[in-house]
Amino acid sequence: MSWTVLLCIVMGSLLKIVITSLPSGVVEWMTDKFQIHSKLNQENSIVTMANQRLEGEEKAKIIRYFNEASFKERHYIWPGTEQSYLHPTDSGTLIIVDTKSSKKDVRLFIYCYNDRVEVIKQYKKKMLAYRLFPGNLVRYAQRLATDISGSENPHVCASGE
Repeated sequence: MSWTVLLCIVMGSLLKIVITSLPSGVVEWMTDKFQIHSKLNQENSIVTMANQRLEGEEKAKIIRYFNEASFKERHYIWPGTEQSYLHPTDSGTLIIVDTKSSKKDVRLFIYCYNDRVEVIKQYKKKMLAYRLFPGNLVRYAQRLATDISGSENPHVCASGE
């Protein structure tokens, strides 16, 4: 009986030491698996805005500004309300990003309003919705949408009210 207790204490202590001293690469890999706002890779991403595929510097800036944006809060999507998140009535500037995250194909719907950025992350049959602080992404997306549409189109650049 005392040997099993002693063996359990020793094994528990070893497990504690191993877990608390993991290499930083392993810790980053584990945290990236559970991250909601994951970073995009330019080579694996296709960026579309106003039914036009963005390339070159425009694509690089959108991805860089998205990666720099800070996570604000997560929204719970109730079953049956998925379409209202994918097609909001007061839609802002829409950017669609198709990317590959580890082994999954992920589609991001990024709605840029004047005061916020709403992101809907769709993979397999799951959806996540979250909000980002606006930052440079909003200004650049609205300016780019104006350039693409040729004029100030209320359906492309909504005020976000």
